[in-house]
Amino acid sequence: MTIYHFVGIKGSGMSALAQILHDMNYHVQGSDVDKHFFTQQALEQSGIKILPFQKENIQPGMTIIAGNAFPDTHEEIVEAMRLGLPIVRYHRFLGDFMENFTSVAVTGAHGKTSTTGLLAHVMSGAKPTSFLIGDGTGKGDRDAEYFAFEACEYRRHFLSYFPDYAIMTNIDFDHPDYFAHIDDVFSAFQEMSWQVKKGIFACGDDEQLQKIQAKVPVVFYGFGEENDFQARNVVKSTEGTTFDVFVRNTYYETFEIPTYGNHNVLNSLAVIALCHYEAIDTEVIARQLSTFGGVKRRFSEKVIGSQVVIDDYAHHPTEIKATIEAARQKYPDRDIIAVFQPHTFTRTQTFLNEFAESLNKADKVYLCEIFGSARENHGKLSIEDLQAKIAHSEIIKEEETGSLRKHENSVIIFMGAGDIQKFQSAYEKQLQL
Repeated sequence: MTIYHFVGIKGSGMSALAQILHDMNYHVQGSDVDKHFFTQQALEQSGIKILPFQKENIQPGMTIIAGNAFPDTHEEIVEAMRLGLPIVRYHRFLGDFMENFTSVAVTGAHGKTSTTGLLAHVMSGAKPTSFLIGDGTGKGDRDAEYFAFEACEYRRHFLSYFPDYAIMTNIDFDHPDYFAHIDDVFSAFQEMSWQVKKGIFACGDDEQLQKIQAKVPVVFYGFGEENDFQARNVVKSTEGTTFDVFVRNTYYETFEIPTYGNHNVLNSLAVIALCHYEAIDTEVIARQLSTFGGVKRRFSEKVIGSQVVIDDYAHHPTEIKATIEAARQKYPDRDIIAVFQPHTFTRTQTFLNEFAESLNKADKVYLCEIFGSARENHGKLSIEDLQAKIAHSEIIKEEETGSLRKHENSVIIFMGAGDIQKFQSAYEKQLQL
């Protein structure tokens, strides 16, 4: 029996794919660095073996699935080559795997993970669905008809995919270590559009997406009246959001979601549009939308004493702004305290002013040192450069998080894509003292 060995199994996509194959009764194991990642909890719960990197992990008879972050010179990949084993990069494997289902790729600069999670939840209420979500969650159903998956634009990896459908949430300039400018990003999405087989569901409120061309129908959703699927009469409360959906100016249904902010209305509209296209029952869509519990590291809340502590993956100015606005909708009478860790020097440098503008929407900002990635671990920029542009801000170290206690009855949002969670953990330990 083939053993699938994942090189870099703790990566968010890799861990999700490992869970899918495990659920489908394949033999799965993997290796990674010794550092703890939030993605490994699900692997451990499934009983999937996680080994430290070493060439001895590679044995005859294995198929190697290699994470995109690891070069061909990695000791395990070198050993697999020596033994003549099949080696498949993550995105290539996924591209072949999805051919077995009606596949839906969810892509965009922001909102991919939340929308994929929501889509998987709604579709699962109608038909067996397998899914791969960028928060490290994956589920394989042996009877699955649908496969919902997150498709990342970074390094144009999504060009390995030829899905039946694509949801495109937005096009924005990000990953400045790879993309040169917004037109470069657009070209990647345009190329992806040509590969979609049945239909594209694109946010028509997004200026870039309005220009997308395809060989298949492009269905637009959004708040603007020119969209095929339009949200009207949006009512926001501390309990969630209600809105009417009009399909080409004809009333369709009223939906209620337990989430906050305009971005979550748009994510829901994308899912509604696709499910309508696939003739999924309206009652099923409404029920599933109203019971969605969210995804990991996206507005994940805890109440600790008088404070609400939120963990969020926001690491781009657009995402930070959306997260703070969502917090203001749910907690209109509380101060919003942002604890932010910039992710990569190139992104921080490129969007320095935009980060400041978004963070200034909070009542107080605490900044952590810039988190370097495997691709870049230093830069000329310092966290002081960002602090200088934010009105009510200070720099905080992990051991200083106890000072956050003074913000009684506040909402404290820990934001970032690096290891910001260690700051939150340190703070929660302080509260227990």
